[in-house]
Amino acid sequence: GVNGLYLAWKLSEKNHQVTVFERKKQIGENAVCSGLFSQRILDFIPQSQNLIKNRINHVLIHFPKKTIRVDFSKEFFVMDHGQLDRLVSSLAQKSGVKLILGQTINKIPDGFDRIIGCDGANSFIRRSLGLKEPKYKLGFLSYTGGVRPPLTNGGQTPVNLDFVEVWPAKTGFFWRIPRGENIEEGAIKSLNFLKGLPKKEIKKGEQAKVIPQGLIIPNHSSVTLCGDAAGLTKPWSGGGVIWGLFAADILLKTFPNFKKYRKSVRRFFIPKIIISKLGMKLVYFAGFKTPWLLPKKAGIESDFLL
Repeated sequence: GVNGLYLAWKLSEKNHQVTVFERKKQIGENAVCSGLFSQRILDFIPQSQNLIKNRINHVLIHFPKKTIRVDFSKEFFVMDHGQLDRLVSSLAQKSGVKLILGQTINKIPDGFDRIIGCDGANSFIRRSLGLKEPKYKLGFLSYTGGVRPPLTNGGQTPVNLDFVEVWPAKTGFFWRIPRGENIEEGAIKSLNFLKGLPKKEIKKGEQAKVIPQGLIIPNHSSVTLCGDAAGLTKPWSGGGVIWGLFAADILLKTFPNFKKYRKSVRRFFIPKIIISKLGMKLVYFAGFKTPWLLPKKAGIESDFLL
């Protein structure tokens, strides 16, 4: 994915010999992701400017008795995640990275000084180290054509609106994202995600993805984790790319000292995870129980809430 390819690219630019083992036969194949990234994506991958399909400035959160508009401090870009993967793969290979496709890892590879597991939510590297499993949620998405009646008011949803819509459930939410060429709809919830949600609103779709949550970094001198493999996703949305890239930059700054990386990444993210979880619980409680306490309009930091 993006995090592993980004690390490989940047490490290769620092004159390290880097090999990437990719399970898929093609980069970007079946990339199940909304592709909604804050403009910080350009700080890490400026070449992704050409992949922008739509720009998002705010979200409408529809609680049963109140709708709240939340403005983002930095606008979000809608991109095709598969195209982003392929872009970073190309940059990595041009910098000298050796990319081996269609290679499933069933043991920790020999012959390398350092190993970085960026092998996703079901990380083999994480399990090989005997680390705990993160908590899991399930993200489910599908696409519709040019316009789609919203769940709330029966109007039409153009594909190029500058806002997304969210309908919270007790342990997750529905979403709708105008992608510039179509409308994406989806849901995120615990693994029994159909329970308690209006099934008639969930169409049969082709794509679903397990989303890990919980920062897990090994205390190991030569093997570490980054991205989804480390359970590093935003508690409120499940998005992992920007947080993973922040962790990747911390790893690059501390490389090859993986124990220093562990200490630094925990110091950076743990307070943000705690604050995010607490903030989310308070907003959900107020939204369902005391909606009159919530403002009609608010603003948040796009990637860290505060």
